Amino acid sequence: AYKRFSELLPKEERENACSLRVPKSQILTLPELRANPFQQRICHVFSTSETEDGSMSFEDFLDMLSVFSDSATSDIKSYYAFRIFDFDNDGILDRKDLEQLVNCLTGQGEGSRLSSTEMDQLIQNILEESDIDKDGTINLAEFQHVVSRSPDF
Repeated sequence: AYKRFSELLPKEERENACSLRVPKSQILTLPELRANPFQQRICHVFSTSETEDGSMSFEDFLDMLSVFSDSATSDIKSYYAFRIFDFDNDGILDRKDLEQLVNCLTGQGEGSRLSSTEMDQLIQNILEESDIDKDGTINLAEFQHVVSRSPDF
């Protein structure tokens, strides 16, 4: 992990990798993130940068790797997935978050974008399946409940 992290830095800075932050632009060059539709959110969620620029310290990088490792528990994975899908960082998945989530998964192009009717129906289906307390949003507990019923998660 240290080797991969330090290789994201310029050669002359690699010996100080533990005390430096790698810019988000470099983190996004990782093959695992390059094609991920949630790459921006992943950097946002795992970065502890005070300027919220998405840069990562070595500790941030380790946190990200550990969450995405096969050995991470489903509770940890679902907690971070929830945070990644919570685009406005308000602690719930509402209709706007779900719409952004669907758009990330289907693509933003004209040919792949859902119609507003299709989007409304899909969001309604998601809420019917997930919104246990019927408040029109999905909280972390509801999200984790749905994920626990999905062995492929």
